[in-house]
Amino acid sequence: MATKIRLQRGGRKSYAFYSIVIADARAPRDGRFTEKIGTYNPNTNPATVDLNFDRALYWLEVGAQPTDTVRNILSREGVLLMKHLRGGVKKGAFDEAAAQRKFDAWKADKQKGLDKVREDEVKAKKEAAKKALDEEKKVNEAIAKKVAEKKAAAAEAAAAAAAAEATTEEAPAEA
Repeated sequence: MATKIRLQRGGRKSYAFYSIVIADARAPRDGRFTEKIGTYNPNTNPATVDLNFDRALYWLEVGAQPTDTVRNILSREGVLLMKHLRGGVKKGAFDEAAAQRKFDAWKADKQKGLDKVREDEVKAKKEAAKKALDEEKKVNEAIAKKVAEKKAAAAEAAAAAAAAEATTEEAPAEA
């Protein structure tokens, strides 16, 4: 039986959420599967993957073929690298401890990159909020200036009307 590691769609319309499953190659996308090994949520930045690393590695080693998208997910999570390193251990190129050190170094470097992406996203959000606040302040200052001008014009008009009234009242009194 040819097995595949594939995605099984879930979630609502326009908000896909996938399960990573082991299925017979002949089974339909959302049909029967052998085992669920994780989930994939592409709606977050970066995409959220919850994967049973050991089971994914086991299925790869027994010959399950991942689809293109799942291959990319497994690559980002390090499953394909670990399979490669285990192959080197079986061939005698290095021992298990060296393979684990290489994997841990790769994982630490990968985590630094993810942390940098998250920090950049938070920084971009803060800058956008600051820019929006500055723009709002400019708009509010312009509105306040217009209101002050209107109040000054109204005060001048009231003063002119009061002065005109005062002159008309004084004129009949003198006559």
